[in-house]
Amino acid sequence: MAADPRAFVLRQTRLRPVPGAEHLRLHLADEVLPLWRATQVETHDDDAPLPYWAFAWAGGLALARYLHEHPGRVAGRRVFDVASGSGLCALAALDAGAASAVAADVDPFSWAAIALNAKAAGRRIALVRRDVLDDAPPDADVVLAGDTWYETGLASRMLLWLRRCREAGITVLVGDPGRAYLPSEGLVELATYEVWTTTELEDRAQKTARVFELAAPI
Repeated sequence: MAADPRAFVLRQTRLRPVPGAEHLRLHLADEVLPLWRATQVETHDDDAPLPYWAFAWAGGLALARYLHEHPGRVAGRRVFDVASGSGLCALAALDAGAASAVAADVDPFSWAAIALNAKAAGRRIALVRRDVLDDAPPDADVVLAGDTWYETGLASRMLLWLRRCREAGITVLVGDPGRAYLPSEGLVELATYEVWTTTELEDRAQKTARVFELAAPI
């Protein structure tokens, strides 16, 4: 692991407005492949994960725009952002009036990026620095899951955990651009957005992303 993840994030990114959600700013990278290679060198790990924390992914962008347009979904409520990455969804919730936001991720670079992004916004985001998908539902009113359906193992675990959250009475909001493992049942579509991303990460610069609510169990 890097000796100083915070310094690495600052070296590799620039603080700038989020495309399509310019009311928010994040420390973002320009290109994914050079950053991925820099991460491997920094950590001495050729299997280092893709630097999800340095980009605004389509599902997170859709959730951020939805919360900006519908602040009542989170205003005054406690929000938990799972697989947070950059902290985009947590910051969008706070910008929309959430009472508090907690961000969970397994990547130390993500922890550093979230802290830096929160500081730049003058916000406070509490961090959970571990995999929470085997945990009980969090002490929260709303769970946000932005772009979490890109890998089969993660998707199956995520769905089970989100269902447990919904069964516990927590509102679950999902943002996704049509990833392969998005569940085909149990999601109620709330909104559709055209969002801008990078062609290094996606097959095209603009993608259609949707926001869903996980339906209550029958």
